[in-house]
Amino acid sequence: MLSLVWLLLFLGATLSLMYRRASLARATLVLGVLIVAYTLWGAAGWPWKTLVWLLYAPLALLNLAPLRLAFVTKPFLLVYRRMLPSMSSTEREALEAGTVWWDGELFTGGPRWDKLLGAKRPELTAEEQAFLDGPCDEVCRMVNDWEVTHERADLPPAVWEYLKAKGFFAMIIPKKYGGLEFSAYAHSCVLVKLSSRSATLGSTVAVPNSLGPAELLLHYGTEEQKNHYLPRLARGEDVPCFALTGPRAGSDAASIPDTGIVCKGEWQGRQVLGLRLNFSKRYITLAPVASVIGLAFRMFDPDKLLGDKADLGITCALIPRGTPGVTIGRRHFPLNIPFQNGPIQGKDVFVPLEAIIGGPRMAGQGWRMLVEQLSVGRCISLPSNTTGGAKAGVFATGAYARIRHQFNMSVGRFEGVSEAIARMAGLTYIMDAARSVTAGAIDGGEKPSVPSAMLKYHCTEFGRQVANDAMDVHGGKGVCLGPKNYLGRGYQAVPIAITVEGANILTRNLIIFGQGAVRCHPFVLREMNAAKDPNRERGLADFDRALFGHIGFTLSNAARSLVMALTLARFTRVPEHGATTRYFQHINRFSASFAFAADVSMLALGGYLKKKETLSARLGDVLSSMYLASMVLKHHDNQGRPDADQPVVEWACRHLLYRAQEQLHGFLRNFPVRWLAAAMRALIFPRGLTYSAPGDRLGRQIVDVVMTPSEARDRLTRGVYRTLEPTNALGLLQEALVLALAAEPIEKRIRVEGVKTGRVTALDLPGQIQQSLAAGLISETEAAQLREYDRKVMELVHVDDFDPHELARVMPGESGSLSQQVA
Repeated sequence: MLSLVWLLLFLGATLSLMYRRASLARATLVLGVLIVAYTLWGAAGWPWKTLVWLLYAPLALLNLAPLRLAFVTKPFLLVYRRMLPSMSSTEREALEAGTVWWDGELFTGGPRWDKLLGAKRPELTAEEQAFLDGPCDEVCRMVNDWEVTHERADLPPAVWEYLKAKGFFAMIIPKKYGGLEFSAYAHSCVLVKLSSRSATLGSTVAVPNSLGPAELLLHYGTEEQKNHYLPRLARGEDVPCFALTGPRAGSDAASIPDTGIVCKGEWQGRQVLGLRLNFSKRYITLAPVASVIGLAFRMFDPDKLLGDKADLGITCALIPRGTPGVTIGRRHFPLNIPFQNGPIQGKDVFVPLEAIIGGPRMAGQGWRMLVEQLSVGRCISLPSNTTGGAKAGVFATGAYARIRHQFNMSVGRFEGVSEAIARMAGLTYIMDAARSVTAGAIDGGEKPSVPSAMLKYHCTEFGRQVANDAMDVHGGKGVCLGPKNYLGRGYQAVPIAITVEGANILTRNLIIFGQGAVRCHPFVLREMNAAKDPNRERGLADFDRALFGHIGFTLSNAARSLVMALTLARFTRVPEHGATTRYFQHINRFSASFAFAADVSMLALGGYLKKKETLSARLGDVLSSMYLASMVLKHHDNQGRPDADQPVVEWACRHLLYRAQEQLHGFLRNFPVRWLAAAMRALIFPRGLTYSAPGDRLGRQIVDVVMTPSEARDRLTRGVYRTLEPTNALGLLQEALVLALAAEPIEKRIRVEGVKTGRVTALDLPGQIQQSLAAGLISETEAAQLREYDRKVMELVHVDDFDPHELARVMPGESGSLSQQVA
């Protein structure tokens, strides 16, 4: 019995030291004192005590630095160098781009919540709010999406001029150059509103304010380039585009075959040193209307005119549209969403070296420039556009599901429909939280490269799900295109967002964890840099510190994972936030389990993990789920933690953490080293899978919020264009939803006192109103009120129909379609 007590004491002390991340010296001291006590007072014989001392000896010897370096660190470093996967310069630049923010905390296994909760809440200035309420509303009022997508295949000229005149293309340009100099949060809010009105409008404004000439000039341009181009871009005199993707280099953008050869040539009547460019680009947004082209190409100096290096690498330059050899103007037509997008070709295009963004000194720095700025732009453009579309979908669907009746009840009251609406609301809350909190971090100076990939992937995927659910709830109303359809074009636009700025399959399988594992991990990048240090002595010392820090980190996360899994994380310290406290604790638990699993997989698989894309994807999903859940909690805190939002906050956190659990489970099921998988499972899921998805009751609470005019509904859908006007379906739906509150009790009285008693026999509502009025069941005022409500509802429920000639495009010499001939 006494021996068991000593065993438990040793195990408890070891587990406690690991959990609390004790240093090697402290752990050695504590265990040494315990062993001395066991030697003096333990009941076991000397053979057992000797065995304990023998087990303790290696730990004690590790504290002797020369011994440790010679017999542990140096041999391991030799093996590590062989295991280290090869890395191109472009991969290294991508890994080192941007900053590490909250994503790094989640890699520690013990995130410091004060860092997140203490971050400043994103807010709009009076000027930014006025822009949203003024020019944003006005341009939304000017846009008729059916006219844009079906009749013009473009924004009207008046809209183009308004966008230029009001600075919509200059949100990121400083005021000293004539721009608006908006915060990242304001930039995001503008895109949310525009995209709630029209996907074409949102995309058109997003691109000049994202990765492109203005952004690159601001950070890398010469003063001469800034002073020339930025005022012109701010005034709308120049429209920019940026050409990266081509037929032979899509997702693998770093392998672009487009070339720029250093040579002498004529420019504006003078012989100058410059570049002869040959390129073929496609999918370039704004290309058909662009006046200045940002171009990425590979720069070569075969005659060594600039130095000893022949292959200078990827470079970015600015090319005026009218430069001889440039072919531009044709358009792509991406899924009936006619934002300006098209190919660009160049044949023997000559420009001076001064066309390079940043001048000749930035030759070969193009890829670094691109990935650094993508860290910011990718956090804003697509997440904001898809969030705007999702908010519009929830706003419309909540109202439609209440005013649309089938089987004598609102369709939103059916459990199947209720499930879809709850999912729409929960996912939209996650998207809104992620884009707003991350934009606030950017305004605080961060350039969150890994979160940018998370937001791009998950916001667009959640947007796809919201669009699917909205179409399912609306049924035929969503399917039939026409001026009355407010969902169809948004639904068509979803795959575009999925595809651009890094296709989602690539982003999930290769980038999120692949970049995060190196960039965010507290030790991996330090180990890699130490292993490649040409100063061997310094590299060995740095590697030693990183290696033993890493070992302690892994052991600690193993202990933390086990303890928090056994206790359901009830005793881990987190901020006291009432009903959401448990979600902070669960994130702590999954953070430790994730960090442990990531370390084991990197150690066991080494460079092979890079090829095991599905394992990497699942670990990326876990990291993303924790990040997004953290954003939900921070967003809820930023809004003052209103009680009415609690159901959707709980749904969002449960959905994300359940997904984290399931993806960890899938990772372990598919881990190729099976005995290691079993060991990891024992430490990660000692009690099995204990976390559950959101329940049906919670979903019904969310539906009540979405289908009822309230502050909670307004907070969830804040930022959509909802002005009441004849061409704005969102405003008309909101009007009908408000009228429903007064109309529903009258309808109920007709059903109960009229239809069920046989006093009212009409089958349609207008007939029932007339009979109920004659029977004295309702007053003249109530009858008029109900007729007006029914008229507005039916206007919203109706779909468009067309004469055949309105739809068919007849080619010259053809007699038209069969239906036209019959007509």
